[in-house]
Amino acid sequence: MKTFWKVILLLVIIIIFLAGGGLFYLSRGLDSGSRVPINEVDLSALTDGTYTGTYEGGRWTNTVKVTIKDHRITDIEIVDDLLFSQPEVVDKILARVIDEQKVNVDVISEATVSSKAYLKAIELALK
Repeated sequence: MKTFWKVILLLVIIIIFLAGGGLFYLSRGLDSGSRVPINEVDLSALTDGTYTGTYEGGRWTNTVKVTIKDHRITDIEIVDDLLFSQPEVVDKILARVIDEQKVNVDVISEATVSSKAYLKAIELALK
């Protein structure tokens, strides 16, 4: 009977350890990621073509290809997506950039770090 309770206690400790480690991994970088500055890009200085940019930020690392035509952003393709991508966030943030024709757009509520990661990759592509 003692062995049974020792095994149960060991399993509970392992589950707590794994849950704590998972929470640490998921939250690591949230503060610094929310403070990533997004700088404007002068689209009039860019020639037609496709530009690639990568933002490296842990699980928010991503790579994008941005197409410029007549000094306008016409398309943004996600080449390498975030570890935990949310399609609705991707669609909204990329649509904002294309609609407003600028990189420094409002982030998606409840997805600040993900939004900034995509925006930073776009900025880096166009710099």
